[in-house]
Amino acid sequence: MLINMTQLLEVAKENKFAVGAFNIADSNFLRTVVEAAEENDSPAIIAVHPTELEYAKDDFFQYVLSRVKNSPVPFVLHLDHGDSLKSVMRAIHAGFSSVMIDGSLLPFEENIALTKEIVDVCKTIGVSVEAELGTIGNTGNSVEGGVSKIIYTNPEDALEFVEKTGINTLAVAIGTAHGIYPKDVKPELKMDVLKAIKEKVDLPLVLHGGSANPDEEIAEAVQIGIQKVNISSDYKYAYYKKCREILSTTELWDANVINPECIEAGKAVIKHKMELFNSVGKASLYREAGMNQWRNEFN
Repeated sequence: MLINMTQLLEVAKENKFAVGAFNIADSNFLRTVVEAAEENDSPAIIAVHPTELEYAKDDFFQYVLSRVKNSPVPFVLHLDHGDSLKSVMRAIHAGFSSVMIDGSLLPFEENIALTKEIVDVCKTIGVSVEAELGTIGNTGNSVEGGVSKIIYTNPEDALEFVEKTGINTLAVAIGTAHGIYPKDVKPELKMDVLKAIKEKVDLPLVLHGGSANPDEEIAEAVQIGIQKVNISSDYKYAYYKKCREILSTTELWDANVINPECIEAGKAVIKHKMELFNSVGKASLYREAGMNQWRNEFN
């Protein structure tokens, strides 16, 4: 079932759980995410970075849409870190039900102007819009980038930003980074910043760079009010670790022989994340809330 981000996270917010956004760039990663969601009866977000969209090509997403529309589990197809109106429009034309416009490196007023432009385009066609305020760190091993110095989201700025842009979800900066942290780096989220933002803003909040953070910190962030957690590196790392193991110990070369174990390794990580987000079994809430109505809207 394909729905938009607003529909997905309204239920999550009301029932105090978060939904994982898992980046994909091919059919194996899509299988990993969709099968994990269905096996755990958990809603999920299929996230695609512009570089992943460019790699997979627009036609691939006709298969993605066909797969999720025929699933009993609710999915959102989401553009992650869109950087311009052009990249957003490409995603919309490919059938995405949600987009992110990332103007976080722009001056505050320019970020507002760019984001408002995207919201004005998307609201007429039912596509949800996520934006980012503050900056996400970069561990150096992710295509999603980031900065060397994190700028934490200012709660007062967050309120003004939400009011002036009309966005549906807000990605906040509380100390996370894209990618896997080096072994000598201990990530630490600033829960006081998150609590202060939550007191000012009633929108569903998003945590980028959710991979490799301590489980207890992610669980606490969800309890405070995070409704969407982005995961990419963690499950892909597990997938390719298993792939390297198979290729280093065998002479196999057929995808249908190599990939199944890799998919299972990735699914194990996703299941753990879904348990952490408290989203396991929550797909039933969407069926009860009127998913048949949403079916007509997006399918």
